[in-house]
Parts: sequence; C-alpha cells; structure tokens
Amino acid sequence: MKLRPLLTALALVVAPGVAVLGTATDAFAVTKISHATATGMFRDVGVTWSSSGGCSDRNNATCTSFDQLNLPTAQGAQTLKRATGCALNITGGTETGHASGTYSHWNGYKLDYGKNTCVTSYIKNTFTYIGLRGDGAPQYQSGSGNIYADEGSHWDVLYYNCGGC
Repeated sequence: MKLRPLLTALALVVAPGVAVLGTATDAFAVTKISHATATGMFRDVGVTWSSSGGCSDRNNATCTSFDQLNLPTAQGAQTLKRATGCALNITGGTETGHASGTYSHWNGYKLDYGKNTCVTSYIKNTFTYIGLRGDGAPQYQSGSGNIYADEGSHWDVLYYNCGGC
C-alpha cells in the first residue's frame, strides 16, 4: 500500500468525527469545538472576550465567534493566560471578515487579543522576534512555534499547537 492512501485511511480510522484538513500528503486531524465549549474553557482561566456587535454569529463580521475553533487554539489562549497572568481579552475568533487561508481565523487557527502593556511586554520579552509579516506586522514566535503578530491595535495569534498545555 502506498503511503498517501495509508495516511488518509489512518487519519479517518484514528480520529472518526474529527475534521481532516489539507491534502492526503499533509493530512492532520484537527478537533473542532463549539462556541459554548470555548467560552467555558476561557471562563475557567479568566480569559474574556468582546465583539463590536455584541454577538457571536460566525457569519457576521461584527461578532466574535468561537464556533469551529480548533481545540489547541482554545488551549493556547488558556496557556497564554496562565503564563502571563495578564488580563486577556479576545476580540476576534472564527467569524467571517478575516484574511483567508489554511491557517486562518475561519479555519480555527487564529485568535485576536486586545493589546495591553502586560501582554505586549510578555510577548516581546519572552518570544523571539522573527521579522515582519508580508503586511508589515512585526512577528514573534514562541518556543512551541506559535506566531504572535502585532497588528497595531491588537495581537493576531496563529496557533499551530496549544503552546505547552
């Protein structure tokens, strides 16, 4: 049996009911969670969230939704909160209106955090500066590989994993 069909079959057998993203050569299982599950996880550690529209509809860009968030992304927010001890407020989740792509908000890999001195100081003093993103945003990479981009008014964070949860 060739490797590609074997990987695809293995992903489907090992993780039934779990979304598989990407092609057969780069397939990986991603556990998606509901908005309610995510908010419960955030509440447990004191992470807050807000939206300009005061709503959580995934299809409304003025809302902040966590529907279809990747479990490691939610765990990454918990890890950041625990590590920093800072006030942490999520201002962007999986709602429409963000840039597209495989590792996007819509696909559950990113969260936006409101900026404050505590969080900004932690990121800049703890993580490694890795240069400017294509749009000019300065980027910092954690030891676990997650990327924190300073978009001026907020932090745009790409979670490849839970950050050491």
